[in-house]
Amino acid sequence: MKKWLRKSLFVTVSILTFGLVTPTQLMNAVNAENMNDRDAFEAPATDISFAQPSRFIEDSEFNREEFMQSLLKQAEMQSYQKFGSKIKPVIEDEFREIILPNIEIAINQTSDQFPEEDLKNLTITEQPGTGLSEKIFNIKNDLNGKDILRFHVRRDNPPQAGYWFNFHYHTYHDDFQNHHDLGSIYWAKNTPPKWMS
Repeated sequence: MKKWLRKSLFVTVSILTFGLVTPTQLMNAVNAENMNDRDAFEAPATDISFAQPSRFIEDSEFNREEFMQSLLKQAEMQSYQKFGSKIKPVIEDEFREIILPNIEIAINQTSDQFPEEDLKNLTITEQPGTGLSEKIFNIKNDLNGKDILRFHVRRDNPPQAGYWFNFHYHTYHDDFQNHHDLGSIYWAKNTPPKWMS
């Protein structure tokens, strides 16, 4: 229901009933009759969810699967932010089909090495690298600030082959020295724009 219409209805009911029926009572009555029609009024306060989970998750409340899905969703959003409005439309489908599943595998393999009490301290850095920087995002331990995984994308230009985006990651196990390949996506013969442009 439109906001102005809802407010008008509440005012009209309050005036007609001389305040004996409050808008809250009316809303509760309508919600009781139309539980399936949640668009009629705002959702009750118990349905409200916040974007950022609490930093102090009780052990009994922690759900590993939900946490991992949230981490993967953040990774996807950071990647799209890195691509910017010029690169994203061109490579988004291939990224979702080829690279994202490999990112999920890398995150899951690494997270399997952490006990639950340490896993819930893992976070994704908030700002990808701009310009020609390779950084997409890092996963770090929030307690000590140390990186666990670093996800990068490098621009490759092999002779006579055009430009490619090589996605890879580095891990703390080898002190971030080795490239662990996630896949490559072809751009075109001409130079791609800078990241986040």
